[in-house]
Amino acid sequence: MAVQFEVAYSRTVMGAGVIAGGPYFCAQGSVYIATTRCSCNEELLACRVRPGGTRVPELIALTDWFAASQTIDPTSALASHRVWMFSGTLDSLVPQAVGNDLLTYYRHYIDANRISYKRNLAAEHAMPTDSYGNPCSALGTPYINHCNYDAAGELLSWIYGPLAARASTLSGRFIAFDQSEFIALPTWHGMADLGYLYIPPSCEGGGCRLHVAFHGCQQNPDNIGTLFVRRAGYNAWADNNKLLILYPQTSATFYNPKACWDWWAHDDTRYAQKAGRQMAAVKRMVDRLSDGGAVALICHRGRCT
Repeated sequence: MAVQFEVAYSRTVMGAGVIAGGPYFCAQGSVYIATTRCSCNEELLACRVRPGGTRVPELIALTDWFAASQTIDPTSALASHRVWMFSGTLDSLVPQAVGNDLLTYYRHYIDANRISYKRNLAAEHAMPTDSYGNPCSALGTPYINHCNYDAAGELLSWIYGPLAARASTLSGRFIAFDQSEFIALPTWHGMADLGYLYIPPSCEGGGCRLHVAFHGCQQNPDNIGTLFVRRAGYNAWADNNKLLILYPQTSATFYNPKACWDWWAHDDTRYAQKAGRQMAAVKRMVDRLSDGGAVALICHRGRCT
């Protein structure tokens, strides 16, 4: 979803941190392609992912076609982005072949010196941290692994430049907000009723940068509560670096039982374009927070907690 949002709204964002992700529009609207070219279907005994299998030239041609039709921003805006990528050597769900294809995709639009790719850590499919989670080689809920590696800090410093040291104790606050303000009937469209925002004290009056942290499949509130929001590693860096961290949230549906973000059209055929329901919802959140008002503008039914 980070790749998808970055490419579609390339004039709004300045880069992306990608944990175990594939190229833009990888699934091409097909759950079969999603689970054979872009990722491994957990229910299959053998993974069908192959090097080059995402067909990057096709994806580049489709990206350019979307841009020409103005359903996504011009691809020329990607040239100024900074991209940080991670793929664990043990990842059994999104193998490194998919991450390598993503690198090939990005290199078509972005110079190599603006891309960092970490791919030598023996990690399974999870958010790597240096302080919390399952063993690094484990696969399973909450898909946050203790790998003695601070992926959140690494990606933030690559995108935004040198950062002040992270806080040892959080001093900011979390607010829950009603996502139905940004998408009607959110649970009908794979989004949870509530999303979350982390606000450092220095951001209470505005003037901070905004980082959107998309969780992975099965990391939604019904599965792991607020563990991703609180333990993925972003908030401690936000405290001392004037960063708001926005955590939009998904929910499971009949066609999306693992509560993934919509990256294969389980809710919307326009899912990878700016008009896609989930895409537009997150963009509305971003716009609300960058509207010049106080952060209390985005609260749950008028109440900030």
